Amino acid sequence: MTLEIITVDALAPLRHGFFTRRGGASSGVFEGLNCGTGSSDQHEAVTINRTRVAEAMGVPLKHLMGVHQIHSADVVTVTQASPDKPKADGLVTATPGLALSVLSADCQPVLFADHEAGVIGATHAGWKGALSGVLESTLDAMEALGATRANIHAVIGPSISQRAYEVGPEFFDDFIAKDPAFARFFVQGTGDRMLFDLPALGLHRLREAGVGHAEWTRNCTYSDPDRFYSYRRTTHNKEADYGRLIAAITL
Repeated sequence: MTLEIITVDALAPLRHGFFTRRGGASSGVFEGLNCGTGSSDQHEAVTINRTRVAEAMGVPLKHLMGVHQIHSADVVTVTQASPDKPKADGLVTATPGLALSVLSADCQPVLFADHEAGVIGATHAGWKGALSGVLESTLDAMEALGATRANIHAVIGPSISQRAYEVGPEFFDDFIAKDPAFARFFVQGTGDRMLFDLPALGLHRLREAGVGHAEWTRNCTYSDPDRFYSYRRTTHNKEADYGRLIAAITL
């Protein structure tokens, strides 16, 4: 089965993509293109899936770079291929031939490019990372490599949408304590529950940080099980584990 790759004009002509779950070798609850080495999926299947992604990106598997994601604001600069996966949630590079990648299953995968400077980035931005500044940290790291914020295009890939992201009052209180203006990202749900708009938070943070262009692909991971993995949907279905989607970009 052919891989399904969501691409965006704002990142072209750089090779990039938000990969859906279609076209992979995994089976069971992981059926499709599960690229999560930390999942309980068969190692061989995940390796096949990641190899297919690397081929689609035009790089050898060892050049498909990633990080050990920890919901932080930490970003690393990659200058050469390495099997190491440092604990961080973003990567940047100005080195051609390396594909930067992040994994997600409701959190925001964000791809960045300054075409003029030849600098790219990839970031995993869940609510914790977005609130603590991982998007801004990515921009800082890109600037250190010669990028200019006004020239950076940032695209948020498939993420959980507001209609599927129900949270409790403590969650809302944590955001309001950070900034009362963040109330704009919530609407009233049932009872004391609220519905949280993660992609809107991401777009706000990116635009406030001064990027030249920011957009969301408008794909909801929770609401489209045929195309996307979703941690929250898996939890609601009481399944044992879930697959991880991959997003990648290369110079």
